Amino acid sequence: MSTLQPALNAASVTSMPAPAAAATPAVSTKTWIAVIGATLGAFMAVLNIQIVNASLADIQGAIGAGIDDGGWISTSYLIAEIVVIPLSGWLAQVFSIRIYLLTNAVLFLVLSAACALAQDLPQMIVLRAVQGFTGGVLIPMAFTLIITLLPRGKQPVGLALFALSATFAPAIGPTIGGYLTENFGWQYIFYVNVVPGAVMVGMLWYALDAKPMKLALLRDGDWAGIITMAIGLSALQTVLEEGNKDDWFGSPFIVKLSVIAAVALTAFLIIELTVKKPLLNLRLLVRRNFGFGMLANFLLGIALYGSVFILPQYLARIQGYNAEQIGMVLAWTGLPQLLLIPLVPRLMQKLDARLIIGVGFVLFAASNFMNIYMTGNYAADQLLWPNVVRAIGQALVMAPLSAVATSGIEPENAGSASGLFNMMRNLGGAVGIALLQTLLTKREQYHSNVLMQSVSLFEQATRTRLEQLTQYFVNHGVLDRADASHRGYVAIGHIVQKQAYILAFSDTFYLLGVALIVALIATLFLKKAGHASAGGAH
Repeated sequence: MSTLQPALNAASVTSMPAPAAAATPAVSTKTWIAVIGATLGAFMAVLNIQIVNASLADIQGAIGAGIDDGGWISTSYLIAEIVVIPLSGWLAQVFSIRIYLLTNAVLFLVLSAACALAQDLPQMIVLRAVQGFTGGVLIPMAFTLIITLLPRGKQPVGLALFALSATFAPAIGPTIGGYLTENFGWQYIFYVNVVPGAVMVGMLWYALDAKPMKLALLRDGDWAGIITMAIGLSALQTVLEEGNKDDWFGSPFIVKLSVIAAVALTAFLIIELTVKKPLLNLRLLVRRNFGFGMLANFLLGIALYGSVFILPQYLARIQGYNAEQIGMVLAWTGLPQLLLIPLVPRLMQKLDARLIIGVGFVLFAASNFMNIYMTGNYAADQLLWPNVVRAIGQALVMAPLSAVATSGIEPENAGSASGLFNMMRNLGGAVGIALLQTLLTKREQYHSNVLMQSVSLFEQATRTRLEQLTQYFVNHGVLDRADASHRGYVAIGHIVQKQAYILAFSDTFYLLGVALIVALIATLFLKKAGHASAGGAH
C-alpha cells in the first residue's frame, strides 16, 4: 500500500526552514470532510470495545447468558477485529477505498443497531463477530486517508485527530457506557452509534472519490497466508481471552486451540518468508526502528488495554462501584488528552521524537507505580492523580512512536508496516489482559495463604475480633450463639479475601509499570528519524 509515502517523507524531513514558495498547499473542504469522517469512524470502532465491556454484566443478564459464556460477547468482536486489521490494506486495493470503507461503515452501523435487538447469546455472539470484522476496518482506513489525502504540512492535524480517537476513546468508553446503561438501559450503548455513524457515512459518501476496483488482485492473493493467519490469530485470541477462566492448559479445549495457533502461525511465518507476493512483509521486523518500535508498541498495548481492564475490576470488586461510577473515575484518563494530543504534533516539530516517547513511557509507568500500595480506602479520590499522569503519558507516546517506527518504510512495504503495527498493539492488549487475569487469580491465592497464617485463634487479636463479630450478629437477631460465631468466622474470611485482592490488584499495577519500563528500554535503541511532523501514527 503505497499510501504511506507522504508520511515517510514528512518523517524524514528535518526542521530546516522552508522557503516561502514551498508553502503548504491549501486543503479543500471536501478533503477535510473525508478525513474527519474517517477519524470519526475510527473513534466509534475503538469506543465500541470499551463501551460494551463496561456494561457486560447488564447485557449478560438481559439475554440470559452466564458469566463464563457471556465473555464471548467481547471475545467474538476482538477475534474478528484482530484478523481483519492486517487484511485491510490489501482489501482496500481490491475493492477501492471508497467502496471498501463505505460498505464496512454502513454494516458497522446496521450491526450495532442489530446487537441492541439480540434475543439470546448465540445471536449476540454472531452479530458482535461480524461487527468486529467491519469495525476493525475503520481504524486502518482512517490512517490511510490521513496519509494519502493531506499534504505533509497538514498531516500533523490529521494525526492529532487520529491519535485522539485511538487513546481518548478507550478511556472515555466506560464513562459513556456506564452512564447510558444506568440511566437508559444497555441497548443504548449500541444505539449511541447511530447518529454519529450516519454523519460519518454521509461525510464519506460525499467526500471520497470513486476509484475502479481491482478484482483481478483476488487471483494473485496470498490465500495460504490469509487462511493460516486467520486461523492462527483466531485461535490465539481465543486462548488469551478464555485461558484463565478455563484453567489454561488444564483445559483440553485450550490445549487444542494452542496447538492449532502454534501450527497455523508457524505455517504463516514460513509462507510469508517464501512466497513472491506475501500478505505481510515480515522482513521489516529486522529493521532496527521498526523492530524495536513494534516491541515498544506491543508493550504499550499491554499497558493501554490492561489498565482499562484492571481499574474497573478493582472499583467494582473492592469498592462496589456501579458502571456509571466507574466511568466517572476513568474519565480522568481521557479528559486531559483532549487538551494534550492537539499539542503533540507541535512538539514533534520542535523536539526529538524519541525524547517525547521516553517522557511518555516514564509518565505512563509512574502512573502505575503510584497504585502499588493500595488499601481498602483507595478509591476515586486516590486514583485521580495516577489517572491524570497516565493520560499525559499516553498522549505523548502514541503518535511519536508510530512516526519513528515507520520512518524509512518504502511505499511497497507501507501496507505491511501498517498492518503489523496495528495488529501488534491489539495483540499486546489481548496478552496483557490474559496476564493480568492470571496474575490477579494467582496473587490473590498467594496473599490469602500468607494472611491466613496470621489469622489464628492462637492470636489474641483474632479472638478479640471474632468475639466482636459474634456479639454483632447476636445483637442483630441471630439467636444461636454458635451460628453467630460461625458467621463471624465467615466474615473474617471475607475480610482476609478482600485484603488479599487489594494486594493482588497492587501487583497487577506493578506488572504494568514493569512492562512500560521495558518498552522505554526498547525505545533507547531507536535511531533518530529527524523531526517528524507527520509520521505514521497507527
